[in-house]
Amino acid sequence: MKRVATIPRVYRLGSLSIGIAPRVLLINALLLFIAIILAISLLMLGRMSLSPSQVIDALLTTQSSSTEGRIVWGIRLPRILTGLFAGAALGVSGAIFQSISRNALGSPDIIGFTTGSATGAISYIVLVGQHTLGILLATVTSGMLTALVVYLLARRQGQVDSYRLVLIGIGMGATLSALNGLLLVKGNLDSAVQANMWLAGSLNARYWIHALPPLVGTLILLPIALCAARALSMVEMGDDVSRQLGVSVERTRRSMIFCGVVLAALATGAIGPVAFIALAAPQLVTRLTRTPGVPILGAAFMGAVLLLTADLMTQHLPGQLILPIGRVTAIAGGAYLLWLLTRRHPC
Repeated sequence: MKRVATIPRVYRLGSLSIGIAPRVLLINALLLFIAIILAISLLMLGRMSLSPSQVIDALLTTQSSSTEGRIVWGIRLPRILTGLFAGAALGVSGAIFQSISRNALGSPDIIGFTTGSATGAISYIVLVGQHTLGILLATVTSGMLTALVVYLLARRQGQVDSYRLVLIGIGMGATLSALNGLLLVKGNLDSAVQANMWLAGSLNARYWIHALPPLVGTLILLPIALCAARALSMVEMGDDVSRQLGVSVERTRRSMIFCGVVLAALATGAIGPVAFIALAAPQLVTRLTRTPGVPILGAAFMGAVLLLTADLMTQHLPGQLILPIGRVTAIAGGAYLLWLLTRRHPC
């Protein structure tokens, strides 16, 4: 059955006109509500269960020295905020790169940007040590360098070809993955173990120093991406058409690649390389809203919901089984990718 796109309603206020799709508002509000419910549930659940009143009291009393206050402010709240904003950052990054590449497979974990960010983190862990701030800076720097190389190689006659971007990104990701394996083999045993634990992706032992970078980065870059969403949608129609509509194609593309890489790198630095979120979040939102355009805000909410759901699952697996969140999302992402590739029109 063919989907019918939802047409936004246009509201005019003098010379200003705003297009609002009621279905998009409903889906985004529902996703935000689910994210809040998941966050509250994660605050309550754990080895020491807390009641809603205990959670509220602990949140309202920031200087509390009680056991509940230390658990909420010192352990659970930083973990939840890390997952919330890292998931949102990955969702926005996925929406940006799928739009730029004009391909449903064009997420940062598929086209090598997440692997490039991981290369910087592994290099730092193996060669320097496990310092959170240093890992974060190495992750962002390595991700930016990877994106720059892929961008330059994908250019043809002054323009970035979307298929070349995906293919070169996949090749770059495979090369860097092999380099990551070599670094793990050549490093000492303790560093290799630490790097492997980081590569698994996890929200365990996450504190405020992990939560603040994706939180601040998302709050700064999300409004920029929202403002550029309309221009990004025009770029999807082709460079020539978008130029005729007054869009600066290369400037839009470069600025959005920068935003997408920084968001993906900040999330990767905070929780490690986590697959599936950036790939699936934009596609799921588009299928729910049935509205054309780049789903920046919806992808942010969906990414947060997916990551918090995966975290909730990892804490309540049967038989007290404990799995890193990155492994859980990788399994789900592999199944989703197979489904996407077996569709008649995957791109």
